[in-house]
Amino acid sequence: VQLQASGGGLVQAGGSLTLSCAASGRTFSRYTIGWFRQAPGKEREFVAAVSWSGTSTYYADSVKGRFTISRDNAKNTVYLQMNSLKPEDTAVYYCAARGRPLATGTSDYDYWGQGTQVTVSS
Repeated sequence: VQLQASGGGLVQAGGSLTLSCAASGRTFSRYTIGWFRQAPGKEREFVAAVSWSGTSTYYADSVKGRFTISRDNAKNTVYLQMNSLKPEDTAVYYCAARGRPLATGTSDYDYWGQGTQVTVSS
């Protein structure tokens, strides 16, 4: 499966953005999709994940209550709705796929998109 992340941009603190992860391939609905982010000088970290059916989700503590992950298998797309953004959310955001249940480690995912930059100004 090939992934393409989009929707990043510059937003003020407290604002919102919605990221999209578009996938190619007819088996998209079989994959768990995760969002990760990497800030300058830091390791890539888990943000959120959604199961193949969309019924199970998991979030990092740092974004719980502010971010919502969802998917539309008919459109081969996963979304990350980000509200109440903070300067510390500034990072390149990546989507990734795995053909197994939810997981949070970068090494648990087999396919990666190219990333989209999110910058939150204070």
